[in-house]
Amino acid sequence: MKKRYVYLLLLPGVLFLTIFMLIPIILTIGTTFFNDNGFTLQGYLNFFKDRYFVDILLTTLRVSLVTTIICILLGFPAAYYISKLGTKMKAIMLLLTIFPLLTSSVVRSFSWMIIIGKNGLLNNVLQSIGLIEEPLNILYTPTAIMIGLVHLFLPLIIITLVGVMENIEFDLLKAAESLGASKLTVFMKVVLPLCVPGLVIGSILVFVGSFTAYTTPALLGGKQRVISTFLYQNAITLNDWQVASIVATIMIMVTIIIIAIMNVLARKLNPKG
Repeated sequence: MKKRYVYLLLLPGVLFLTIFMLIPIILTIGTTFFNDNGFTLQGYLNFFKDRYFVDILLTTLRVSLVTTIICILLGFPAAYYISKLGTKMKAIMLLLTIFPLLTSSVVRSFSWMIIIGKNGLLNNVLQSIGLIEEPLNILYTPTAIMIGLVHLFLPLIIITLVGVMENIEFDLLKAAESLGASKLTVFMKVVLPLCVPGLVIGSILVFVGSFTAYTTPALLGGKQRVISTFLYQNAITLNDWQVASIVATIMIMVTIIIIAIMNVLARKLNPKG
């Protein structure tokens, strides 16, 4: 009887998610498979036959993947350093890490536009010291989008990894070294496998966030389309909700596939769980 009452506590949250998330998603996906003539896959066939659409999807995947890799490379050493600090310094460093998340993505994007624009701070500095003669064309390119997304999502992977790394026993590393393992071997055989759960969760957060982000690509990418801005263009500008629903469905399916791949990779890297 008591367990039944405990399950009832889940009811409000389950109803909310079902009504406002699950049902709309099912309806959105369902409309892409039916038209006036019944069941059809023509919308998806048209999407993947069009080179322009496919290029947008591939560009988005490339930007998301590179952003995730950069966040891992930057976030892993930072998280390792923070995890080894004392309680007070760790709290300060985590506060500094979280601070960018408190700033609007619009403000951050406009800040990067000022920095990497043709007449921006970066080009002015590089030209003043003679490293370049012509301004670098960074703004409104995939590179600009990746810079903004790394700034946006790097704190997430640092926070995730710190939570995992601070639970690694220092004595375990010392024991491995005392048995003759080099620092590189200790990292590859001990530290990295123990960090796999944090890496997987952080990578999923960064990849999915980058893949579905709209504000940063819209401001820093300009006419450079990614799948989120393409969806917005079809839904709001062109009022083509059929294509917008197909794009949304593809985004959902890609997200599910990536999560499945990351889980399989995690089991391969850390078979003991």
